[in-house]
Amino acid sequence: MRALVTGGGGFLGSGIAKSLLEKKHDVSVVGRRIYPHLPKGIKQFQGDIRDFDFLRKVFAGLDVVFHTAAFPGIWGRMEDFHSINVDGTRNVIKACLLGGVKKLVFTSSPSVIFGDSSLEGVDETVPFPEDYLCEYPRTKAKAEKLVVEANGVDLATVSIRPHLIWGPGDPHLVPRILAKADKGQLVRVGPGENKVDIIYIDNAVSAHLKACDELGFGKPPAGKVYFVSDGKPVKLWDWINELLKKTGRPPVTRSISYPTAFKLGNLFEGLYKFLRIQKEPPMTRFLASQLATSHYFDISQAKNDFGYEPVISPEEGMNRVILSLSAHQEY
Repeated sequence: MRALVTGGGGFLGSGIAKSLLEKKHDVSVVGRRIYPHLPKGIKQFQGDIRDFDFLRKVFAGLDVVFHTAAFPGIWGRMEDFHSINVDGTRNVIKACLLGGVKKLVFTSSPSVIFGDSSLEGVDETVPFPEDYLCEYPRTKAKAEKLVVEANGVDLATVSIRPHLIWGPGDPHLVPRILAKADKGQLVRVGPGENKVDIIYIDNAVSAHLKACDELGFGKPPAGKVYFVSDGKPVKLWDWINELLKKTGRPPVTRSISYPTAFKLGNLFEGLYKFLRIQKEPPMTRFLASQLATSHYFDISQAKNDFGYEPVISPEEGMNRVILSLSAHQEY
């Protein structure tokens, strides 16, 4: 199988590319730069998904594209979120159709259905909210719609919604928590009883590969979206405190109410926009909501349609992360 991964230098993209190579597939990645951490057997193309002519050339003759590239985060210019997440995805779809690609596996996000209230054990029938608290989920929702609408005889598509990908080498979640702890910036939002889904990197990779294996015109995954996770939610603040304890840090003891954090986020957003400050505010409405509400999902559809099962539990994942941090002297 000839496969290409957009965003192939990222945490998830690298994992998918390496797993495909281990399975003896012909693997390429697209990224904005060359990534020395990728095995030599993976071909690398340096470019931007907003450049359609570039995609048209590198997509020719492929069997499947894994589209993991995105502009993530909770703060930034609206134009950047839209041009990369929406226009970039539109280019990926067009290049797939023009190049004769038969399968497109898209990495979406559970945040596409998040407004500002808890989501507890919900499935894929939950509709998009009328409004969003930041541009990332708004633009990912638009991209997901494009992917679903593109499904057809010429191109079978599937969208995977992993939530909070973590594991050894994670460049975002765990390092961000530890960095904030070291600066004394971790403050619990709400009473601390909220549960969230997380997904270990091996589980996220497995979900994408299994969905690809079952994907095809008229097959169960075609044109659908799927939640995937580690299989059981964790209490967010208990999980954070466990990570802190195992890395020799004190637990989070300070707290703030959700309404207060939300109001502060609204204030900071207005101030940062007015002053045109580029860096992320210390609090936003979206961040306050994510830290205070529950958001975990029913993954039974992924289990039924393409046999997804978590291969690594949250407990085993935590052990592996601590071992990795210790080995690299990162705490």
